[in-house]
Amino acid sequence: MDLTHFDQEGRARMVDVSTKAKTVRTAVATGQVEMQPETLERIRSGQITKGDVIAVARVAGIMAAKQTAGLIPMCHPLNLTAVQIDFKFIDPKRLRIEATAKVSGKTGVEMEALTAVSVAALTIYDMCKAIDKAMVIGNICLREKSGGKSGHYVNKRTEV
Repeated sequence: MDLTHFDQEGRARMVDVSTKAKTVRTAVATGQVEMQPETLERIRSGQITKGDVIAVARVAGIMAAKQTAGLIPMCHPLNLTAVQIDFKFIDPKRLRIEATAKVSGKTGVEMEALTAVSVAALTIYDMCKAIDKAMVIGNICLREKSGGKSGHYVNKRTEV
């Protein structure tokens, strides 16, 4: 498989998508923040002094998805049609983040979904670091994508 972000001489380039078909494209990414049970309970019950952690992280994730092209050098700027961020308390120590990004365009939205999850997780860390500096952000991955030439993809290696 050729690496599309390099030309024949090995120089970085932005992929030319001008001849690609415009299709509806969706990507779902997930990640987790692991923390002390007391920290997660304080998030759940709204007892973090900086405010509603879930609400702020949701907005941060959406804003990040919209800024992906400014953060990842070879990403195309996209006119996103939807970004949704969901959270699930999966056990006493772990909070799961899921981001779904959609566009009607010539290139996919995987990076936007992954960026949304990453920044939402970082926002949770920022808002809770005063009480739990040992939080661990991880398991960030593309869970599913659809649309475009490569069609539908489901990541079989994701556990949650």
